[in-house]
Amino acid sequence: MFAILIDPEKMHHNGFSTIARKANDAKVDLFLIGGSLLSADVMDECLREIRAESEIPLIIFPGSLFQINKAADAILFLSLISGRNPDMLIGNHVIAAPYLRESKLEIIPTGYMLIESGVATTVLYMSGTFPIPHYKDEIAVNTAMAGEMLGLKMIYLDAGSGATMPVSASMISKVKEAIRVPLVVGGGINTPEKAYQARKAGADLIVVGNAIEKDFNLIDEISSCVHEN
Repeated sequence: MFAILIDPEKMHHNGFSTIARKANDAKVDLFLIGGSLLSADVMDECLREIRAESEIPLIIFPGSLFQINKAADAILFLSLISGRNPDMLIGNHVIAAPYLRESKLEIIPTGYMLIESGVATTVLYMSGTFPIPHYKDEIAVNTAMAGEMLGLKMIYLDAGSGATMPVSASMISKVKEAIRVPLVVGGGINTPEKAYQARKAGADLIVVGNAIEKDFNLIDEISSCVHEN
C-alpha cells in the first residue's frame, strides 16, 4: 500500500484539493495527516478540503495531543518504542485516551521506531530521543518484536521528514521476517526507485511526504512502483 503524508503547516493551503485529486487518479491507498508543529485550525482546513475531493481514508499521524480531530477516519496511536521518553511511550496516551474514546476514531496502536537518517530531523528534537543506528538491524528487529509482543498492531520504521538516508533494505527485510503485524516504512523515500526497494524488502505500507510536497508529479510514479505486480 502507498500513503501520502501531509504536513498541513508545510503545504500551501491551495494545494490540499490538488493533491487529493492527484491521489485519486493515482489510486493512493491512504492519507496520513499530521506534523511535529501544527495548529488545530490548519488541521481542520486540511481534513475538510481533502474530504471534499476524495474518499481515500484520512488517518491522523499525530505530532502532539492537539492533533486529535474527529473529521478523520482513524489515528495512529503511536508509542515511540525506539526511545526512552516516558511521555512518548505512554504518558501522552493516558491524557489522550478519554478524548479518543469519545471521538469514535478508529484507534491503530502502532510501535513507532525512529531510525538514524543522516540528519537531525524535527521529530528527533521534539521527542528528545536517539534514533536506532542505521546499520544496527538487530536492535530494530528486537525492538519490533517487543512492540508486537506488547500488543501493538503495526510497526512503523521512520527515518523522519527530510531524511537523507531512507531505512535500509536490510533492516526492512529483517524486521519483516521477525514480526507478523503490518510493517510501515517512511522517511527519505524521495524517488520511485527507493519506494520500490522498500516494497521489495518487505514494507506493507510505504509513506512518502516531503518529496511529494515538492513535486506532486511523483504521486503517480511512486504509486505505480508500489502497486505494480
